[in-house]
Amino acid sequence: MVRNLYAHIPFCVKLCPYCCFHVETPGKNKTRGFLDALLSELEKQRDAVGLRPHTIFLGGGTPTMLSVSELEYLLGGMRARLDLSELREWTIEINPATVSADKARRLRDLGVTRVSMGVQSWDDATLQTLGRTHSAAQAERTLDLLRAAGFANINLDLMFAVPGQTMEQWRASLAKTIALAPEHISAYCLTFEEDTEFFRKLGAGEFSQDDERDARMFELAMDLLPAAGYGHYEISNYARPGFESAHNAACWKGDDYLGLGPSAFSTVGTRRWQNVPDSAAYARRIFAGESPVSFEENLTPQTRAGEIAAFAIRTDRGVARTSLLPWQERVQEFEALGLLQNRDDRFVLTRRGKLLADAVAEAFVEAR
Repeated sequence: MVRNLYAHIPFCVKLCPYCCFHVETPGKNKTRGFLDALLSELEKQRDAVGLRPHTIFLGGGTPTMLSVSELEYLLGGMRARLDLSELREWTIEINPATVSADKARRLRDLGVTRVSMGVQSWDDATLQTLGRTHSAAQAERTLDLLRAAGFANINLDLMFAVPGQTMEQWRASLAKTIALAPEHISAYCLTFEEDTEFFRKLGAGEFSQDDERDARMFELAMDLLPAAGYGHYEISNYARPGFESAHNAACWKGDDYLGLGPSAFSTVGTRRWQNVPDSAAYARRIFAGESPVSFEENLTPQTRAGEIAAFAIRTDRGVARTSLLPWQERVQEFEALGLLQNRDDRFVLTRRGKLLADAVAEAFVEAR
């Protein structure tokens, strides 16, 4: 039985210059057809995988690009097709520029329990560099709307290592976020992904990277957020006790999940597949009774174990020592380098190891 559901809503006002996700601009006719396709895929996959969700996550893109009536149609359609008797968390990602008081209330009424808002920065110059469509003041107003609508579980996304961003600006964004008291904070280091405008500018010499500055920014978050009561439970995620993301935690543990919509991945047992990354092609296939899958693979037990270890080592619980026996030599190397430590028969990252978490995690997914 599959307990975790993700639905990809690909619509955005514009493509942010750092974003590598599959996004498109919406259109009235295209949007309704897309929603029908998504609900049709849900209905088919629900029985095929035995879906009874503990968590639902609506991501994108910007799900709140949908109008109130479109959100009612989508969420109401999901509620009608799913057994939600064991649902623990329903998250939706939002852009501060796309939420009204009415929309916030309707999301709450329709069963959404958790909101993840892409603030990224409380500095307008940094927001402009990132190509965001909202201002810092607008983000704060949207947070007030969400609180007024009754949301008591809110995540704020922040980004550091942005071109031109100073340590002082990052410190101020962290301080502002703490003062606003969200239940959860995600603090991500900007990565230059291929096929993005930022990646092209990096290659052209318009942007540069400073690993030492990036490390200092990460360390500042590791110092300030836990001191303010936010547990650092995963490399990029901090939460007040009891407000850790249940959906993300399930994926990090290696639990099965079903993904709906264009470009969405699913992993069920040893099978992994991805839908075609094009909403028009996705809808055509669904309505023609064809599979929307564009890629699939069967995972070996060794590959699956390596992936689970790679995700788990990024969390504060780490990985049981016995689970890492296939990588014993690498683990010993990481211990000697001061990147891993044994705590209650589990290996966890040291503070220095957290700065190099990607390199440590990659070691577990390399071919053995």
